[in-house]
Amino acid sequence: MAESETKLPAPLTSLSARLLILTIFFVMVAEFLIWAPSVSRFRKAYLEEHIVRAHLATLAFEAIPKEAIDRALEDTLLEQTEAYGIVLKGPERRALMVSSEMPPKVNTVVDLRKGSFVMWIRDAFDTLAQDENRILRVLGTSPKVPSLLIEVVMDETPMREAMYDFSARILNLSIVISLFTAGLVYVTLRWLMVRPMQKITASIKDFRRAPEDGTRDLRPSSRTDEIGVTERELAKMQDELRQALQQQGRLATLGAAVAKINHDLRNSLATAVLAFDKLATIDDPEVKSVLPRLYNAIDKAVKLCSQTLNYAGESMPSLKPERFHLQEVIAEAAAAFRDPDGDAKLTVRNEVDFVIEVTADRAQLFRVFSNLLRNAAEAGAGSACIEAQWADDRTVISITDDGPGFSERARERLFQPFAGSARDGGTGLGLVIVRDVVKAHGGDILLLDPEEGEGAAFQITLPRRRASAA
Repeated sequence: MAESETKLPAPLTSLSARLLILTIFFVMVAEFLIWAPSVSRFRKAYLEEHIVRAHLATLAFEAIPKEAIDRALEDTLLEQTEAYGIVLKGPERRALMVSSEMPPKVNTVVDLRKGSFVMWIRDAFDTLAQDENRILRVLGTSPKVPSLLIEVVMDETPMREAMYDFSARILNLSIVISLFTAGLVYVTLRWLMVRPMQKITASIKDFRRAPEDGTRDLRPSSRTDEIGVTERELAKMQDELRQALQQQGRLATLGAAVAKINHDLRNSLATAVLAFDKLATIDDPEVKSVLPRLYNAIDKAVKLCSQTLNYAGESMPSLKPERFHLQEVIAEAAAAFRDPDGDAKLTVRNEVDFVIEVTADRAQLFRVFSNLLRNAAEAGAGSACIEAQWADDRTVISITDDGPGFSERARERLFQPFAGSARDGGTGLGLVIVRDVVKAHGGDILLLDPEEGEGAAFQITLPRRRASAA
């Protein structure tokens, strides 16, 4: 089977490209949030400017002698202020300038003396949304003479066009700023993150192709940020993993050799058993006194070889979870320690409540309890107690016995194959198998400190989950 090659993401789907697009988007959003109050302020300033121009027009109108005023001059002054009519009201003065083309009605009244921030933004959007001209009646005070109220009747279209021009300038500036900012972010991201990540990715791919090649290790940089920490940790992990793989390879070779030796040794022991059967027929008191010890030695050697071969060739089968009562499996495991006549080799107190159910592989869980109870019986325990309870999202199971327990040295190597046995001639594989089965179910097993009068105390935790549909 050809090795699948992991490809780098396409330019448009890479991390830097996504950040480039997001930067442009966020800058445009920020510019919109700036543009909205800016365009409303532009509209207000536009109207205030026309109030000032209207005031100046009325001053010019009043300065001209009445005999020199004609209709054409009044229309010219109104045309320069882009107004149909101007009304000036004050405590002691009043002026009126009206165009000959006065519109029939006013559509909207704008009072510059009133309003809030939100109202000005809303009115600005209302102006931009119009598709036809409206007649505005604008009221405001003179900046030079606050006591004077000035009213101006004017078209809205010129102001809307000016707002569009202002918005276009803001848009062009926003695009330039967003592209410039996004470009800087893109270059910075490529320099600070993407290139180092590509270096890390290339190192991982090289290590995956040839884990045993020490020249493919990542050479970490001197950076002190998260990328630098990642590089150093990856380099350490590669070195440790390479050493572990080398050791595992040597152990696998050694294991294969030991398995072959065990196989040949078991055949040799089978021949010894045949010779033992012939010795049993000899009617010699001295021979008969030696035969039991010889038989036990051969029996232990055969069991040791068989267990070693089974462990070397055995793999964890695929689990078939189902929902069942925990008490039933424990009762089945305890029944295996009764003689045909009903005498118990090990008294098992099953104190698990019937309501406690688990979702697990029933056969494998039976194997767990059988191994634990068998270990207790072989260690010399007369009784064992099994309890269970629910704790949040876990099922906690405790198994205690009254045997001699484990020595300090045995506790340190409890779950190590061929090293964790507490009895003479044991392989220590029973607890290793128990741990592997529990781990395969997503749980854990711990050896607890026993209370007074107890021997060994184990605690098994299993996750509470639903059985998957077949």
